[in-house]
Amino acid sequence: MPSPSDIVKVAIEWPGANAQLIEIDQKKPLASVVREVCDGWSLSGSEQFALRYADGPQLYITEQSRADIKNGSILRLAISPMRAARQLLERIQSHGIDARLEALKELAKLSADPAFATEFINMEGLATLARLVESGTHFGEMLAFTLTAFLELMDHGIVSWDLISVSFIKQIAAYVNQPMVDVSILQRSLAILESMVLNSHSLYQRVAQETRQSNQEIQTYAIALINALFLKTPEDRRQEMASTLAQKHLRGIILNHIIRGNRPVKAEMAHQLYVLQVLTFNLLEERMMTKMDPNDQTQRDIIFELRRIVFDGDSDPSGTEKRKAIYTKDYKVLGTKSIFLLWYMWCPFIFFLLFPMSSCTSPIDKKYNNKMSMACTYCAFVFQIVLENSSREDKHECPFGRSAIELTRVLCDILQVGELPNEGCNDFHPMFFTHERAWEEFFCVCIQLLNKTWKEMRATAEDFNKVMTVVREQITRALAMKPPSLEQLRVKLRSLSYSEILRLRQSERMSQDDFQSPPIIELRERIQPEILELIKQQRLSRLCEGSCFRKLANRRRQEKFWFCRLSLNHKVLHYGDLDESPQGEVPFELLTDTIPVSDIKAVLTGKDCPHMKEKSALKQNKEVLELAFSIRYDPDEALNFVATNKYEYCIWTDGLSALLGKELGSDLTRSDLDTLMSMEMKLRLLDLENITIPEAPPPVPKEPSTYNFTYNYG
Repeated sequence: MPSPSDIVKVAIEWPGANAQLIEIDQKKPLASVVREVCDGWSLSGSEQFALRYADGPQLYITEQSRADIKNGSILRLAISPMRAARQLLERIQSHGIDARLEALKELAKLSADPAFATEFINMEGLATLARLVESGTHFGEMLAFTLTAFLELMDHGIVSWDLISVSFIKQIAAYVNQPMVDVSILQRSLAILESMVLNSHSLYQRVAQETRQSNQEIQTYAIALINALFLKTPEDRRQEMASTLAQKHLRGIILNHIIRGNRPVKAEMAHQLYVLQVLTFNLLEERMMTKMDPNDQTQRDIIFELRRIVFDGDSDPSGTEKRKAIYTKDYKVLGTKSIFLLWYMWCPFIFFLLFPMSSCTSPIDKKYNNKMSMACTYCAFVFQIVLENSSREDKHECPFGRSAIELTRVLCDILQVGELPNEGCNDFHPMFFTHERAWEEFFCVCIQLLNKTWKEMRATAEDFNKVMTVVREQITRALAMKPPSLEQLRVKLRSLSYSEILRLRQSERMSQDDFQSPPIIELRERIQPEILELIKQQRLSRLCEGSCFRKLANRRRQEKFWFCRLSLNHKVLHYGDLDESPQGEVPFELLTDTIPVSDIKAVLTGKDCPHMKEKSALKQNKEVLELAFSIRYDPDEALNFVATNKYEYCIWTDGLSALLGKELGSDLTRSDLDTLMSMEMKLRLLDLENITIPEAPPPVPKEPSTYNFTYNYG
């Protein structure tokens, strides 16, 4: 007698017949279940049939996936994956164009099924698709369905990308380079090239040689492919690749067709642009870490040439002593005492400003005079700042050389030069795509800001660190506003003067320092439990409304959804699968599965969740890891969640903690608590404005000498 927990009640359909309502014993072999179903309709050859879901992606049910069958599921009896694969392979190889097109359309849909994909690949079906692509005779819809099916089959990881032939790669690269190509074909071709680069070391060289970017619609897959090429390219060749992309006017295409295009930049595209920005700036890392050699005469000549350009000396004065005195004066104006100190202090400035990325990777190599000529434009601006500094009092002179070095370090730290991109970050800055030498221009804007702030603060050499702290804050606040161009950045920085920074700091401090006196702290302690209870009720109310969650799947699979909500009496969690994302509240009647709150043992988050441990690929996805949580209930079963965003994650973890009688510890709770507490305190203290609150309560008066009080009512 099977256990009730092993029995699943389902409906099974077959075209032209009434549906069978049966109970499936999950302990019984699946082949026996299929045989019983076939016997119910008097169908022979049960080994030629299999069960599939009737709704959604309509995946085949296997011994590995049968545990996902829920009570009330609608299944369909269909031909087995092996039989379906054989029939489709025969139709694809037929001579009829219409029959082949219909077969490829059906194959593109079925290829997402792991069971079908395994059988189709075992019959050399993948090689057949590759030959169709290599022949170059398919176009339009037929080619699009072929590429879709190929990509879906490869995504299962059954066959290694290393086995792809060179002719196939050339044909895919040719589709990318065609000036007039169907958008669906372009997208799938880029996706295939991206997968090749990411999944195969040996294919990288072939893809890099065959892919040529041209003036065509840039989509997310194109940027992702470029990023993948950057990551896979050896470090000694990344500069060469950046130069190649610059020659193809990639920056202008991204700026005009994506950033300034008619459609807003979506999250995935924003992430790819952020990755491209970080990888581009990481090309500066080698120059940032390289030191100059004081014993190299060529490098000494560069320093002398820099001094000559800045101070416009056409010829050196006669006499060694006189020349030495003038040099010493010039080096002092530049912020140091001698050429040797200038050597080490100005090294990063020379690397980043005088030798831009478009030049050779090392600043000390052949024909440095050509690179010095490129620096004349920037040195004119350097001369302007140095000239302004020389007109100030000695104690208020800004040490320009030292400032340039420290500013370079600050900018590298703010823009995270040398660090790998963050998986879940979309923080790209449009202004860096508006100029060929964005870093150099950005540096010029910031060094002018530093000079202006130094003047506003009337700083001396002792105030150097204080000035750099203010400048760092100015730049950080301006970048947070995401200016669309470098000119807009100048405008933002002009508005963030030293006095404005002081005002902002004071305003931010006021929101904290006003509430530090003992009476106010005591009042806060009395109010806080009321606010926490209000937050708790809001979280439970939100759980009663419910939320829709996505099931984990490959990014190119059709999405699955399920819904979960708390009963109005806060005693039961109701959940169930959905065909599509709901537009509003889902009735309890449609949520067939339940978990009593009393059965919940614990709430797990992040890497402690069972579904994060089962799928190793998800451990590397920081964004998914931060949104994952699970409910552990009796007997050691788990209901796994992945929230759609950080807000939903905080709402549900807080609500579940409230149900279990635990503290609410999410970032959202802390933020809500601070906001509500601040608002409540300000309302309660509204009548005490401009009144000083004493640090201690007033003293209790002494007892009277006698308690014989009288009151004259007259």
